[in-house]
Amino acid sequence: MNKKYYLERISLEPNKKVYFASDFHLGAPDHAQSLVREKKICAWLDQIKNDAQTLFLVGDLFDFWFEHTRVVPKGYVRFLGKLAELSDLGIDIIIYQGNHDMWMGEYFKEQLNAKILRKPQEYYIGNHRFQIGHGDGLGPGDYNYKFLKVIFESKICRWMFKHLLHPDLSLFLGYSWARLSWKQHDKEAPPPKSINKEKEILYHYCMEEESREHRDFYIFGHRHRVIDIELNPNSRYVNLGDWIQFYTYAVYDGQKLELRKYPEE
Repeated sequence: MNKKYYLERISLEPNKKVYFASDFHLGAPDHAQSLVREKKICAWLDQIKNDAQTLFLVGDLFDFWFEHTRVVPKGYVRFLGKLAELSDLGIDIIIYQGNHDMWMGEYFKEQLNAKILRKPQEYYIGNHRFQIGHGDGLGPGDYNYKFLKVIFESKICRWMFKHLLHPDLSLFLGYSWARLSWKQHDKEAPPPKSINKEKEILYHYCMEEESREHRDFYIFGHRHRVIDIELNPNSRYVNLGDWIQFYTYAVYDGQKLELRKYPEE
């Protein structure tokens, strides 16, 4: 395996922290509700900017995102402006593409100096080893989605979507697909108050990974559940929840990792 995968390091400066959040799904389920959520996210980003050294945004920031060469989805100006402010302050921004925004291109790299990742990535942060990823398509089962993921991530599919459709039509189709996903989500039972780890897909993925090589923390999103499960006495699987129901995030200060809720309770 590529050695660089294991050598990403973040050396924390004194009194600085690393923050993790995922699944904002801006744009869903409609403009009005998304705007309320966007303002709350911006207030949180404004709160953390004084002690944040690195910000991990772990996928599905938008309910749909696609970049043409000179066209990006309109809206989200408050969120994008706040990220630009954090970047200008010297805060490193690392963005993972989720299953809803896997078609990110160079826009965030060019405008925010952000690092864009799709697959899980290893980091040494402070004194601990992390594996961080969005989480879609990992673990056992879910074969229908894994098949669709291969198609959607193909260069041919992306090229056809970009070059054969007018941007208005392609974005209309993308948002329509995302809304169908939300309708299915609304039909499903809400996340349980207690987590049965034997039924948690990413728990099994983390256990399998841990059996191969030790990491102190496995950080994922995607599941829309707030999870903090001990894999063994020295390893934890943490799922960041979302900013639709939970408004949760994680913070690491070089010694410990904590799940928190915004605003603080």
